[in-house]
Amino acid sequence: MLRIVILIAALFAGGIAAWMALAMRGEHNVVTAAAPATPAPVQDVLVAAADLGLGQTLTKENMRWQSWPESALTPAYINRSARPDAIETKPKGLAGSIVRSRMTSGEPIRDENLVPLNAGFLSAMLPSGKRAVAVRISAQTTAGGFILPSDRVDVVLTVAHDKSEPVSSTILRDVLVLAIDQAVDERGKDDTGKMKPAVVGKTATLELDPSQVEIVTAGETQGTLSLALRSGADNGEVTRLQRSQVVKFFKIGRIEVVDITMSEGSAELAASRNH
Repeated sequence: MLRIVILIAALFAGGIAAWMALAMRGEHNVVTAAAPATPAPVQDVLVAAADLGLGQTLTKENMRWQSWPESALTPAYINRSARPDAIETKPKGLAGSIVRSRMTSGEPIRDENLVPLNAGFLSAMLPSGKRAVAVRISAQTTAGGFILPSDRVDVVLTVAHDKSEPVSSTILRDVLVLAIDQAVDERGKDDTGKMKPAVVGKTATLELDPSQVEIVTAGETQGTLSLALRSGADNGEVTRLQRSQVVKFFKIGRIEVVDITMSEGSAELAASRNH
């Protein structure tokens, strides 16, 4: 009889323990529903609907409005509330404008990316204080025709005189190529995805400051200018400052005087000679 009472008491205690365990487990599994988050305010911003290349014309098809968080807006972005007609054609909108810098699909379109109204394309590309100067080129003077717009080059002057070996010297370093002939964009791919063949131009347009314009102009009258393609790893490197160095050629009976600003550290182009 005592054993039966003990057994019943044990079963009763086990049942109570199991019930308490289940109750505590249920309390831990209670999930508190989170309050729905308030959506962040957005505005419609004008973006490129496709990749846009240098010199490409904007159309309604390659622009679109896209929702943009207000917290990420900048004054440079074009939003629909301020300029609802921006996607339309000129003069109210931007369709018909020329792209002056590359944009990727989904990138916000800014006025600074476009050529201003009543401005030439090349003049709009030039930074303040810069000049565009065209120099005569050939495949032999442009790395076999592989120099393209947006490349950076060194300008080398070669002068040959009677009874003397030709002398070459670098007169400008790290110069930006704006265009080859009338092409202002790098060689891209055709409709089939293949690279377009390189075209050897007859002129290269360089971005120069006013003092460099004088150097190149003087150099063209005295010899042959060649463009040496710089490595992409060297672009923008800090080069030694240019200094003014007078270079004169004297020929008895035929006096030739050339004043050229040479790059610091370059070899002298020539010395005074008597013949």
